[in-house]
Amino acid sequence: MRLLSRMKDPLIHQQIRRARAKFVAMAASYSLGVFNDNFFKQVAMLLAIGAGHKEYQGWMLFLFTAPFVFLAAPAGWLADRFAKRHIVIGAKGLEVLAMVCGAAGLLTGSWPLIIAMVCTMGLQSCIFGPSLNGSIPELYPASYVTTANGVLKVFVTVAIMSGFALAGFVLDSPGEVLGVPAGRFIAAIIALCVAGVGFAASLGVPHRPPAMRTGREFPWTGPPDTVRTVAECFRDRVLGMTIVADMFVWFVGSMEILVINVLGKEQLGYSDSATSGMLVAQLGGLAAGGLLAGKVATGPRWHSVLAPAALGLAAGMGLVAAAATLGEPARYCGILLGLIVAGVSGGLFMIPCESFVQVRPAADRRGEVISAANFMVFIGIMASAPLANALNEHIMPSVSFAMLGGLSLLAALAVKVAFGREKKA
Repeated sequence: MRLLSRMKDPLIHQQIRRARAKFVAMAASYSLGVFNDNFFKQVAMLLAIGAGHKEYQGWMLFLFTAPFVFLAAPAGWLADRFAKRHIVIGAKGLEVLAMVCGAAGLLTGSWPLIIAMVCTMGLQSCIFGPSLNGSIPELYPASYVTTANGVLKVFVTVAIMSGFALAGFVLDSPGEVLGVPAGRFIAAIIALCVAGVGFAASLGVPHRPPAMRTGREFPWTGPPDTVRTVAECFRDRVLGMTIVADMFVWFVGSMEILVINVLGKEQLGYSDSATSGMLVAQLGGLAAGGLLAGKVATGPRWHSVLAPAALGLAAGMGLVAAAATLGEPARYCGILLGLIVAGVSGGLFMIPCESFVQVRPAADRRGEVISAANFMVFIGIMASAPLANALNEHIMPSVSFAMLGGLSLLAALAVKVAFGREKKA
């Protein structure tokens, strides 16, 4: 059903309009947290590469994703067992504590504190995600969830872009403040201020009663409980395929980010700000792709966009690999264009998958299933960290992009075959 036909229903239109202020509070809380995640990680990664420790960026990503693998089941249980608003507010409080730790690390130059902050933010995001994402189907009718996710992706992507871009410009700041390099000092202040504003925004998240049936016990075993939930998800063939597809696009996106930093800083010799600008190009495309998904990935054949989107990913990454062989300014412009194409395609692929995972489960298992899907996604992201480290050590980043493009071609064929028999979902 198309968006315009949905909007003709006065009851649905009224529900969407009433939810607007609550959605803005959710989007602000989510976006500010995502900004801090990516701003601080990019600051840390650029500092690591500048200090000759490019392997640190892979390990930081590994530690950030670890909570999503080991604590997915408890996070899902919390989202179903308690009011999601309370979980969101508690998680934002944890973010404030994490940023205090990270700011201290930047001011003192302590890598253990910086890495501890990255790991703590992973824990915070693991707890926060199922509750926030599970709130969207509670706020909107199922027919509007993909559109809402597309809009939310714009908020989030702008936050990610701002975080990545600002990191490079801040670190390029000259001089010192109180004996600390100005870039590191400013980064610490920004992280603390954004965490405080994000906590305040979380107070506007709507309250809904817990959805869980009372008989489900706390998943003390952690990953084994999550694996059982994943197995249950795969009994629903379309849900299982969708989770795998989402895992793939996050794996590729994570690989791109880790390779882009080395492509810009080492292979091409760009500044921190120019390297961050490459990430902004990709993420700007991702936001546009998310909005496009809300227009075209609708109805029972929503999955028909996945194969063309994977082909777009392949084309974009192939263009990056080819442009890296050119001279300036064509090289930088070509790389930006390729990253934009890859970003649009990634958004068009990702948003329909994540929307389906949100609306498919029963209400009292929504947090559990979203956490299980996150578990699979972050296994893919975690796997990307050592693989990207190995590629960055032995292969030119531009060649790595060509390899990722080839992998995306195979994915296009796989999703075409896997979803080809599904007339509706």
